[in-house]
Amino acid sequence: MAIRASIQADSEDECVEGLARLVDAGFAPVMMPRYMTDGRWMARAVPTQKAPTDGRGPVAAG
Repeated sequence: MAIRASIQADSEDECVEGLARLVDAGFAPVMMPRYMTDGRWMARAVPTQKAPTDGRGPVAAG
């Protein structure tokens, strides 16, 4: 899936909390929190449902 959300945080705990919030909002983790070479933490998640193809209406089951 091309749509993804990223969490960037200063600490591992903040990154884990941010990822947990995305999961609670209906996202699925695709990259667990990792320490990056520039001194930050990053995680990624993707939506678990697809958006409607016509650009209108509620989210359709994926």
